[in-house]
Amino acid sequence: MDTKALIAAYFDAFNAAQTDRMLDLLHDEIEHHVNEGDIRKGRKLFAEFNAHMTECYRENLTDMVIFADESGDRAAAEYVVNGTYLKTDEGLPPASGQTYRLPAGSFFTIRDGKISRVTTYYNLGEWTRQIST
Repeated sequence: MDTKALIAAYFDAFNAAQTDRMLDLLHDEIEHHVNEGDIRKGRKLFAEFNAHMTECYRENLTDMVIFADESGDRAAAEYVVNGTYLKTDEGLPPASGQTYRLPAGSFFTIRDGKISRVTTYYNLGEWTRQIST
């Protein structure tokens, strides 16, 4: 599978809420760099993060554009997060089903045909503003 197809499959699995399918696309030594927080290393911590996110948020990514370098070792994606805040996440404002629409981006490293790093960025201040109004 080429790099762009790998990233597209990852996001297709995300949008389908099929986290097991997402895990299948990850290298065993995955590093997950989130916008706010510590780096999570390994598939187990990635799976725990996804379970937490599924409990607190329902999200669908649209307007996806995927980029890859010529070697296929690096990729990036720009998209819009369309979400609903389902359950209060620790340290964040209370959840009451608020919706949000937020531009975001992710960067990837590919190793052995699998995703070995995911780094995601979004504007937390804008997200907070949207769910607080």
